[in-house]
Amino acid sequence: MEATVARQTQELDLELLERLTAVRSALEAEIGKRVIGQRPIVEGLLTALLADGHALLVGVPGLAKTLLISTLSEALDLRFSRIQFTPDLMPSDITGTEVLEEDRTTGKRSFRIVRGPIFANVVLADEINRTPPKTQAALLQAMQEREVTVAGVTMPLDAPFFVLATQNPIEQEGTYPLPEAQLDRFMLELRIGYPTREEEERVAMQTTGAEVAQVEPVLDAAELLSLQGLVRRVPAPPSLVAYAVRLARATRPEDEEAPSLTKRYVSWGAGPRASQYLVLGAKARAAMSGRGVPTYDDVRAVAPAVLRHRVMPNFQAEADGRGAGDIVEELIELSRAWT
Repeated sequence: MEATVARQTQELDLELLERLTAVRSALEAEIGKRVIGQRPIVEGLLTALLADGHALLVGVPGLAKTLLISTLSEALDLRFSRIQFTPDLMPSDITGTEVLEEDRTTGKRSFRIVRGPIFANVVLADEINRTPPKTQAALLQAMQEREVTVAGVTMPLDAPFFVLATQNPIEQEGTYPLPEAQLDRFMLELRIGYPTREEEERVAMQTTGAEVAQVEPVLDAAELLSLQGLVRRVPAPPSLVAYAVRLARATRPEDEEAPSLTKRYVSWGAGPRASQYLVLGAKARAAMSGRGVPTYDDVRAVAPAVLRHRVMPNFQAEADGRGAGDIVEELIELSRAWT
């Protein structure tokens, strides 16, 4: 009996795996109707989506960060909410507040909780670093515990739940660095660069015409939750898990196995969430490609986006012109000798 159930589950998972590859292609096609290029960024967003993680998009203004997320939300049949982060935004503008209401019939007054825009499936936190840390912190409970407390009442958020945030480079005026606790809750940090010449010509041609591309929904909440469950069930070999953990630990200067590069250039490194996200990201990437088992290459592919925002370079790194991305790339190259 158990063998029969296991065989049926395996057959269903194989069907889901085929469906997942089809969903990926369909989502990429719908996003491509409005967003030219940026394929690695689209892949990163879909990886976070399937791994049930949050994503942070970093880039200068005008690179279609907001358009990319809003287009993805249209391709998902989910409740979408956009929060424009500004210096005067208050925590209650995100989570909600308590209001006093009067019953016109009885004259009785009572308090009612008005839910904020955080109560959605996909939340776009636009220009998240334009608001002070006090307001940024309103997202912490929602991103980790998937619940929100308003006026002492704790309410769960509906699944699936994603925070997809955009951030301007912190060198720009009017920005506030995200606290480490906030950054650590983002599974991936995706950095958007300028398009190629050919892509920019296509952007200029497409966005200055009369036609507006219509995006059709591809995935609803129930199917997305099913695909997320599939990603969780993708087996990760113990050797791959050990590799992911070793790579995350290699970013910590106090670790006895940390390479000299880390001890020289890093103040502090990635925590245990990084190990979890390296494995989950590798599983999601493998599943999107129709493969039932992730490889070391899958871990290395997601590692820059998982580790980059969790590594804090020290003064020596700044003096030598080494950023977090440079250090992570070197560690990934060093890690090839471990497999």
